Amino acid sequence: MNETVTLTRTAYEALVDARDAAVALRDVARGATETLTEAELDAFLAAPTPLAFWRRHRGLTQAALAEAVGISQPYLAQIEGGQRTGDVRLHARLAKALRLRMEDLLEEE
Repeated sequence: MNETVTLTRTAYEALVDARDAAVALRDVARGATETLTEAELDAFLAAPTPLAFWRRHRGLTQAALAEAVGISQPYLAQIEGGQRTGDVRLHARLAKALRLRMEDLLEEE
């Protein structure tokens, strides 16, 4: 016999959040998730876009990253500055070159 449990949406979302937090903590403990120092977090928050932060954090010039993903440096500068967005394929190449998930390059709303 299958037992069922009924939860409120709030309780369900709290369980999902707790699971996600546990997975994140496990990944950090294993070294599978990159963490930032307080100074790096300040730099991330001060950067015009996540892309600008991660490129600098990885020690790459705009020219080097642009060459690695097959675009011009001025185009990359416009994306970093938020003037242009680029398509999903470009963001996939940027994420791969920076050893990130595509989601890490998206700005929070």
